[in-house]
Amino acid sequence: MSQEVLTTSEKALQVNLDNAKYGTFAEIGAGQETARWFFRVGGAAGTIAKSMSAYDMKFSDEIYGVSERYVSRKRLHKMLDHEYELIMQRLSGERGETSQFFAFADTVSARNFRGTNECHGWVGIRYQLGPMQDSNDIIIHVRMLDDTNLEQQEALGIVGVNLVHSAFYLHHEPESFVRSLCQNVSKGRIEVDMVKFSGPSFGHIDNRVLALYLVKHGLTEATMFAPDGEVLQPAEMLYKRPILVERGRFRPVTKLNIEMLESAHFQFFQEDGKTEQKEELVEIMEITMNNLMTKGEGGLDLKDFIARVEILGALGKSVVISNYAEFHRLASYLSRASKEKIGIVLGVPLLKEIFKEKYYEDLAGGILESFGRLFRNQVRLYVYPARNPKNEQIITAHNLEVEPHLQHLHRYLIENRFIEPIRSENPAMVNFSSSNVIKKINLGDASWQQLVSPRVAKIIKERGFFGLK
Repeated sequence: MSQEVLTTSEKALQVNLDNAKYGTFAEIGAGQETARWFFRVGGAAGTIAKSMSAYDMKFSDEIYGVSERYVSRKRLHKMLDHEYELIMQRLSGERGETSQFFAFADTVSARNFRGTNECHGWVGIRYQLGPMQDSNDIIIHVRMLDDTNLEQQEALGIVGVNLVHSAFYLHHEPESFVRSLCQNVSKGRIEVDMVKFSGPSFGHIDNRVLALYLVKHGLTEATMFAPDGEVLQPAEMLYKRPILVERGRFRPVTKLNIEMLESAHFQFFQEDGKTEQKEELVEIMEITMNNLMTKGEGGLDLKDFIARVEILGALGKSVVISNYAEFHRLASYLSRASKEKIGIVLGVPLLKEIFKEKYYEDLAGGILESFGRLFRNQVRLYVYPARNPKNEQIITAHNLEVEPHLQHLHRYLIENRFIEPIRSENPAMVNFSSSNVIKKINLGDASWQQLVSPRVAKIIKERGFFGLK
């Protein structure tokens, strides 16, 4: 991977001095901060055919057409469609044989005067990798975290330059491309929670891997993609929809994982009587980065990652990759996108871990603050039973033993239904995990197929996942 980090000025100047790069900038919502970099470093006449900003809604609608939401992926695509088609119509005949045309666009909502809005935006580029070639798209979604409008504009302009530069010079190194997006912007100012490559030149790029790199390199704490592998921005998928999420390794997803989710699904609606929302429910399988790391190697196994998400996708499950060790942070992430009910599915062993105070030493309010954050937005924990290996007794959320001074807290959460025990009809299933499946596969023991669904077994055998021979 490329190691040299250029300044924002150096990146803009490199593009300006490249005689082949020629295009337009259309920016709405935070000034024309990206284009300004290319003007200020000199040589912009060799790069910029047009720079514009249609702030007024009427002007914007006349140019790009009417949209339900002005800061959206759909709006960004309309801008790219219009601007790229325009430059091709006007200039392809005159300089098409020597130019790589591009259209850069962003539509963002920067900090308003009252400071009450969500500060985010869509940024993208449509461009040619060579003269006379078909175009490709790269789009990203950003969250702007600075306190003032001016600071947000500045950060967004730098990210825009990074995107233009990396689209031309780092597109062949996906991980380097991702790492470059927030260069020269101090940590905590911009979050990039979605990136997508599309077009004839990018057929070999798996956008799920790019999503993984976003989390790995700290550009975001979590990213999401649909069962078909389409990368998502959470607000697009989760807006006004109830959510049921299960955390696990899913290496591979087992019958037990599915039993936990299905049991929680049944109780999720049965308790509130809102059966009409069943079709709106989004089921998510969450994998933390810690659960993706390869033991003993300290790195990521991309083949192993793809195997897990391919199987989950085949079962119709959306996937979240996160750096959220604490459940209250996962709940906050989901609550940001949806105000509907959220259920988190877990087993008794993990619930026992949640009641260990050592995990909350960084919080001023300790475990009480953690639980306060976790349960404040219609969040419930659905807890699957486990079997005590010493005496074969079934342990549930009700009879789980916690530290004596936390027993009143445990009872309060149970009685007020913040913690819901899952009523398992098949408690014998609590005796295994995905690690048992992998062990049997490694030993050549065909009985591993009894621990997963027939569909999962079929995929593993057909594709040789997890080292199966």
